[in-house]
Parts: sequence; structure tokens; C-alpha cells
Amino acid sequence: MRIIGGVYRSRLIDMPKGVEMRPTQDKVREAIFNILGNISGMTVLDLFSGSGAFGLESLSRGASKSTFVENNIRCVQTIEENLESLQIPVNQYEIIKRSALRTVYDLEAEGLKYDIVFMDPPYHKDLAKNCLINLDSCDILSQFATVVVEHYKLDELSFDLESLVIDKEREYGDTVITFLKRHIEDEDS
Repeated sequence: MRIIGGVYRSRLIDMPKGVEMRPTQDKVREAIFNILGNISGMTVLDLFSGSGAFGLESLSRGASKSTFVENNIRCVQTIEENLESLQIPVNQYEIIKRSALRTVYDLEAEGLKYDIVFMDPPYHKDLAKNCLINLDSCDILSQFATVVVEHYKLDELSFDLESLVIDKEREYGDTVITFLKRHIEDEDS
């Protein structure tokens, strides 16, 4: 797998060995970042990080910081190795070694805010839905944040959320990329 754009463009990143993964295809990752546009200076949360591809791509494209959340130790080691091989300064990332479902509440307790949240959980386990519910109920998203969820096309994400609404969706074979934005109430209402 490789970085698609930015300062680390074309640099290879490793995949965790001995871990069943479904890496996001280069063309899908490129499409996601084309939709997001300029992310310079933004803070990124990469939930269910796997190899760290989304967070690494974000740093390559100018994000100020990426927080990687992953509970599989082999994946965490791979993220660490990828960060080291790209020589990314330690002040530009944080690695959290625990469950994404619980971590969003811990981040809220720390008062952290993110501009972009990537979620690429294992398919068929309701993790995308449950993590979105948790994200929706805590306050870690900046005012104009975008949440990007990669999920199986039959996994339903159109349930009611309090503060997040589906902005757009793109389908790539069996994979759907759903972009959600914060729903901001008009101050006049």
C-alpha cells in the first residue's frame, strides 16, 4: 500500500502481518481525499486504524495532527513502524491502544476536538453504527467536522442521530463511503 498524495506521496506503508484486514483501495482513498479537499492544519481522528493509512495520508496532505486509535497490538506496531519509516515528528501524532467505541468518551473528557474522523471498522459487526452513536453523543467534533465511514453496502447507517447527518455517499463495489456533517441548528430557530 502507498501514500497517494502530499509530501509522502508514493511512499510505501506496511500492512500488519497475521491480521485479517480489508485495506482501502488506493482509488477509494484518493476519491475520499478529493471530496474532502484541502485538509491543511486540520486535526484528524483515525478510528479502527489498521495500518494507519487514513491518518498517514492526512499527515502527508498537511493535517496538523493525527490520532490513531487501534486495539490490535500487531496493527499498533505497524502504525508505529510506518510513522518511523516516514520520519513523521512525534508532535504530529498520537497512538491510542484501545477500543474505538470507548475512546471517543475518553477524548471528550480530555476536551479534544477533531475536524475529520475516519472510521473503517470490520464489516458485519455493527461497529460503524455503534461508534457513530457514541460519536453523536459526545462532544469531540469541531463545528464544521466531517465524519467519513467506510462500511459494507448492506450495513444501514441512515438511523436517527442527534448531531450528525449524512452529507453524501459513494459506492465502490461492496463498499460504501458515507460522509456525515454536524447538523448545526439555525440560531434564529
